[in-house]
Amino acid sequence: MSANEVSFPPPHGNPLGTNRAYKFCATLLIPLLNVIAVRDWRGVANIPAKGPAIVASNHLSYSDVLFLAHFLYKNGRAPRFIGKASLFKVPILGPIITAAEQIPVDRESKDATRALDFAVAALRAGHMIGIYPEGTLTRDENLWPMVAKTGIARLAIITKNPVIPVAAWGPQKVLPRYGKIPHLWPRTKMTYWAGESIDLSRWYGREGDPDALNEATALIMKVLTTMLEELRAESAPLIPFDPHLSDLPRTGNFKKLTKKKAE
Repeated sequence: MSANEVSFPPPHGNPLGTNRAYKFCATLLIPLLNVIAVRDWRGVANIPAKGPAIVASNHLSYSDVLFLAHFLYKNGRAPRFIGKASLFKVPILGPIITAAEQIPVDRESKDATRALDFAVAALRAGHMIGIYPEGTLTRDENLWPMVAKTGIARLAIITKNPVIPVAAWGPQKVLPRYGKIPHLWPRTKMTYWAGESIDLSRWYGREGDPDALNEATALIMKVLTTMLEELRAESAPLIPFDPHLSDLPRTGNFKKLTKKKAE
């Protein structure tokens, strides 16, 4: 499916981009998120009130999409997230996130480019797109951002939209990486920091150039990592974890698979 075959209605409502399904989810989830988390929200002035925008965040936990959506929703935007296609097949959840106009992606498959077509169409309609550039939960043992996939750079270059980095720290305390039992009490400090938009204009017109995509992606992840260093008051590894050079599976619960191999 090409971008020309995909269309999105312009965003409307308050927050911008909301619809019935979005409001239904917000009504159910936001009170719960307020109970289990103490908000530490920074840089909200960097979240644009309208117009197309791409938000990039580090991926720590299955729970972090809820907290990122909460951060953006309460600051005026109801984003469209790019999420793994299997979620859209889950009973009850799948129809809800489909109705909320979220975007499925078949990771590590030839159909992964379809998500790009939908994201391009959404941006051209004026929506905000939320992306976890790593494409899966970080494999770094200390939860630092790892080398990311280049889809976000391709999307930004094609649409000529800057990328807003949002550093996150806290979701992994509510639900550990690949954990199943959430920590609900005492409340967890949930830090989300929206930085100034990253200008990728030097790479415009080079969406087909692998070097340009790698360079632009590396810049996005470097900015996110630097922001996270400040939030954590720690230094990240000089060389980020690279899943391309690891024996760990590129997607899915690597802890489960590693345990099976050990057995």
